[in-house]
Amino acid sequence: MSKLLPGENLVLQDHPHWITVIKSVLAPVVLLVVVAIADFTLLGPGYGFYIPRLRTILTLAVVALVLLWLIAVWIRWRSISYTLTDQRIKIESGVFGRQEKIIPIDRVQDCTTRQSLLGRILGYGRVEIDAAGAQGAEILDHLPNPGNFRDQVFTESEKRRGGPAPTATPARPVPAHPSGV
Repeated sequence: MSKLLPGENLVLQDHPHWITVIKSVLAPVVLLVVVAIADFTLLGPGYGFYIPRLRTILTLAVVALVLLWLIAVWIRWRSISYTLTDQRIKIESGVFGRQEKIIPIDRVQDCTTRQSLLGRILGYGRVEIDAAGAQGAEILDHLPNPGNFRDQVFTESEKRRGGPAPTATPARPVPAHPSGV
């Protein structure tokens, strides 16, 4: 968990959506399937490429490579953290070298969300945060529930600026009659 400043309250903390892990695991899974098919066909005793113990060595090497790949993907996924507090947005990344990006919540000017069809189905998307004085938007990719994150950013931003908290009710009442009477 991120260290909080004195008087700072945690609002949200998350990692990228699990789909990033799935995307990174597709190549090793395909490699395992190809090796399994080769073990039972091309490298079998009834085929011309049969060399004793080649199947065992090849299979063990590929399994070891895939396990290392999975460990690296898991560590990389866990090393990225998005934290929203009542004072700032903190983006942390890196395993050996750590990088932290801090955006004061009262400097946020715009927060845009983007979701693909798959992202809408699985509940992830991209959040772009524009802050005053920044050189472009900060992008939080594959963020779970991006709409919720965006709404919380605006709520906390309004609280910090001293404005009224955003509400779901309309700003002015809608007249009962079209004439306004």
